[in-house]
Amino acid sequence: MKHLKITVNGVAYDVQVEEADGSSVPAAPAAAPVPAAAPAPKKAAAAVNGDPINSPMPGTIVNVPVKAGQAVKAGDVLVILEAMKMENEIKAPKDGTVTSVNVNKGESVNTGTLLVTLA
Repeated sequence: MKHLKITVNGVAYDVQVEEADGSSVPAAPAAAPVPAAAPAPKKAAAAVNGDPINSPMPGTIVNVPVKAGQAVKAGDVLVILEAMKMENEIKAPKDGTVTSVNVNKGESVNTGTLLVTLA
C-alpha cells in the first residue's frame, strides 16, 4: 500500500493506494482533506505604506495614468479597468500621493486585487 498526497483544485488530500491484482477491491472511505496554506493575495504586501485602492470587479487594466510619487486630488483617475466591454475609471477617494502602482496595462485582475496605494 502506498501513501500519497494529491492536490485537486488547491485542496490537498492524503490517500492510500493499493495495487489490485485483477480481483475486485473494496471501495475505501473518502479521503479527508488536509488543510492547505491559503495562497497569498496578489501584491498585498505593498498596502503597508498607505491606503489600498482595490479592484471593485474582475477585468483588464486598460491604462494606468499615475506613477508612484505623483500627487493626486480626490476624483483623479488612478486606473482604467475594462469589465464587460465597458471602461471603468477607478478614481482617487481623497487627496494624496500615490505610494505604489501595483498593476500594469494589459494585466487581468480579480475583485479585490490591489491596484494602487495612496498616502
